[in-house]
Amino acid sequence: MSVSTAVASPGASLPTTSRAAGRLLSLDVFRGLTIVLMLLVNSPGDWHFYYAPLTHAAWDGFHLADLVFPAFVFIMGVAVVYGMAAVREHPEQHRRVLWRVTRRVLVMLVLGLLIGLLPKFYFTSFRIPGVLQRLALVYGLSALCFLKLSWRQQAWLTVALLVGYALLLQAVPVPGLGHASLEKATNLGAWLDRLLFTKDHLYVNEEGWDPESLLGLLPTLASSLLGLLAGQWLRASSPGAPTKTVWLFVVSSGALLLGLIWDGWFPINKALWSSSFVLYAGGISGLMLAALYFLLDAQGWRPRWTWLLIACGSNTLVVFFGSEALERVLTRLKLHHPDGSVFYPRDWLYNTLCRPYFANPYHASLAWALVYTCLWIGLLAFLYRRRIFITA
Repeated sequence: MSVSTAVASPGASLPTTSRAAGRLLSLDVFRGLTIVLMLLVNSPGDWHFYYAPLTHAAWDGFHLADLVFPAFVFIMGVAVVYGMAAVREHPEQHRRVLWRVTRRVLVMLVLGLLIGLLPKFYFTSFRIPGVLQRLALVYGLSALCFLKLSWRQQAWLTVALLVGYALLLQAVPVPGLGHASLEKATNLGAWLDRLLFTKDHLYVNEEGWDPESLLGLLPTLASSLLGLLAGQWLRASSPGAPTKTVWLFVVSSGALLLGLIWDGWFPINKALWSSSFVLYAGGISGLMLAALYFLLDAQGWRPRWTWLLIACGSNTLVVFFGSEALERVLTRLKLHHPDGSVFYPRDWLYNTLCRPYFANPYHASLAWALVYTCLWIGLLAFLYRRRIFITA
């Protein structure tokens, strides 16, 4: 990891957002919006009392919360284009760039595994798959695809990943089951995770499955490839910004519609990262980027609040690791009252500082999440103002 006054990672924002520097203000703002939504989604005061849009769908289906992860993967794909375009046409520099990418991947993998070990470092039962781990691997593969494949090859690879993944989950019999399955503990990805990691190292130990399964890396790469394609389209020297916006809007709408149609055969499912989910969430992400690109980059709209959203996306590694690590420590570290009874720090803080002041438990839970999110926004704004950028 490194601390610098300039962001070196494609997954983070620079303090400048000028088009002359080859950056998209819309991308930086979109990243910040996604981070804010992530904080809100991941920090309710009480998981039993939280408004449905801010919770993940139980299995099949789509809530607002389910957009966070695929949107960030899409953004990462676009950012790879803007971060590596200068060296793409210089093959002699690819080895140096890929070495830097590999180093970042390894740092992110280590941090992801560290989150799984917190707070007590039980090596016999810590979670091996995770969000940071998947982001790390997808980032590395996306960089490789961008440097080595043409945009047409990237498009065909996206199609192959989506169709191939659908066939794997819907046509390949699961060993021990005798037929294909799309259920939590009996799908092919869950079987592979149990085989490689064992139940004790998965998110849901009892059922033996993990929402960040290893097999799910394939469609997640497809989500990033959609971002790669969008980024190359927006960065092209022609056509003009209005035409780029229209076509990004049209193609994104088509992806969303295709995802809805495919939902009838392969349900939209975030945990499985189904092919229909890739298209549906990718379509929404593309529409968001198209709208922001038109307003902020094409039209030059510069509202004062954009700097705060840029700040929220400027230290993504800090907020990803820091918020998750803090949450695990506060919710899993056992402390004792003077009478010997056990309590967890987060429960005590919530029930002491927040819950008593709201008659409605849903309001209390949301209030806690809002305060927690604002505290993180304050920290990110402070780092941004001080030009402190921590990268892998």
